[in-house]
Amino acid sequence: MANIKSAKKRIMVNRTRAERNKAIKSGVKTAMKKVFAAIEAGDKALATAELAAATKAIEMAASKGVYHKNNVARKVSRLSKAVNEMA
Repeated sequence: MANIKSAKKRIMVNRTRAERNKAIKSGVKTAMKKVFAAIEAGDKALATAELAAATKAIEMAASKGVYHKNNVARKVSRLSKAVNEMA
């Protein structure tokens, strides 16, 4: 355990940020799963709605610094492509 006050603060701040990042990443994964579930069900309208929600969640995560911008672009692209390829 750290003895220096600033080191103790770093530990607390890092723990807080890790928990926040974990929650945000979990929300993004859930949103992506909802899109893929709608695609599996064959519901294009629902998939499109879920895509919009997932895109917003992913881009919000990027604005918070949880994901790199290229990672965000890749995730959104894959989701969009999957929805657009629906019959």
